[in-house]
Amino acid sequence: MPPQQHEQEQDHLLPLLADDREERAYDPTEKVVVIGLDDGDLDNLSTAPPFSWKKLWLFTGPGFLMSIAFLDPGNLEGDLQSGAIAGYSLLWLLLWATAVGLLVQLLSARLGVATGRHLAELCREEYPSWARMVLWVMAELALIGSDIQEVIGSAIAIKILSNGILPLWSGVVITALDCFIFLFLENYGVRKLEAVFAVLIATMALSFAWMFGETKPSGSELLIGILVPKLSSKTIQQAVGVVGCIIMPHNVFLHSALVQSRDIDNSKKGRVQEALRYYSIESTIALVVSFMINLFVTTVFAKGFYGTEQANNIGLVNAGQYLQEKYGGGLFPILYIWGIGLLAAGQSSTITGTYAGQFIMGGFLNLRLKKWMRALITRSCAIVPTIIVALVFDTSEDMLDVLNEWLNVLQSVQIPFALIPLLYLVSQEHIMGTFKIGPILKVCLIIALFYILL
Repeated sequence: MPPQQHEQEQDHLLPLLADDREERAYDPTEKVVVIGLDDGDLDNLSTAPPFSWKKLWLFTGPGFLMSIAFLDPGNLEGDLQSGAIAGYSLLWLLLWATAVGLLVQLLSARLGVATGRHLAELCREEYPSWARMVLWVMAELALIGSDIQEVIGSAIAIKILSNGILPLWSGVVITALDCFIFLFLENYGVRKLEAVFAVLIATMALSFAWMFGETKPSGSELLIGILVPKLSSKTIQQAVGVVGCIIMPHNVFLHSALVQSRDIDNSKKGRVQEALRYYSIESTIALVVSFMINLFVTTVFAKGFYGTEQANNIGLVNAGQYLQEKYGGGLFPILYIWGIGLLAAGQSSTITGTYAGQFIMGGFLNLRLKKWMRALITRSCAIVPTIIVALVFDTSEDMLDVLNEWLNVLQSVQIPFALIPLLYLVSQEHIMGTFKIGPILKVCLIIALFYILL
């Protein structure tokens, strides 16, 4: 073979080798195949194939995994404190924060589907080194803050369900093992993992709906709280916490990666349009469910504790005990119903936190590590500070609840470090092609976010 021809072939292979060395959200063998169902040969069309319920079912999953971040223990902490301190008055903010959160997550999904890359990967490719490192550090800080709440929430639930036999630190250690459960479930495929999360979400929904039925909050006050905006100086911190625990920075990175679990040919416009349509439908359904669960928790504590002496002292640690004292045992003690719902929220969110940590670290740093190693590293980043928190605050319930409240505020501070890159990347034609967002939508989103953050 002539040397010149050999060099040309090597040059041709270099991009392929480079691509193989790059971090990917999912390997091709892991993706769910959705093409070829009831649509004939539509690959060459520039419009989406007709709607199919079977395809909607196959696309259902990423949106519900994304919605876990709207239901983690930090959210429950924000919900119960909002209800106890502000009553029904911040329900309108919960609704609008969820709506804006949906728009943000749809943009995240749009970015992932149209480019075949997730947000962390694109930040690595499009930003200079210093900006990339700043964004990575901020994303990790937001994830660690969220993980502390999630792991502590699970540990509190384990303590409740064990009647106090297991201390907080042991619950943290038990919860830390969820990364191995996650690795075990991943071996059985994406759909099996999504089914487990569906069971956990259903557990939360049933637990908190039961509590809602037991306490019977006021329907008229609930409607007024949703429809009439009201905010006072006394509830500012709770309002900031509601926004911070609804719009989670790490979730923006997560969703742009989750949507790549389906085998989508993003070189064909019709296929991208089809994927975006189904992802929009399932994400909307998922966040409606999450809004209802958050609504249940907020109104239960608004009915039981708003205007009482306990209102300013209630938090995740003592919420179950306060509920038990207020409403008694019943057919099934409300303390344990609360504990089951809290455990489902904590376990599901810690596993998705592990997932998000892998995508964030792998995307920003282009790490090619085995899954167990990546899970161990990302889990350690959260577990080590969480064990320290558990040991320090185990004897002080008030301090632990204050910490959780300020961690929700931290999430609000971190929001721009995820949303600004997202809005920038999704509006660039060289990245998104025909799927870039227009200036009007971009301005509307910025105004909506600015309004919510204020």
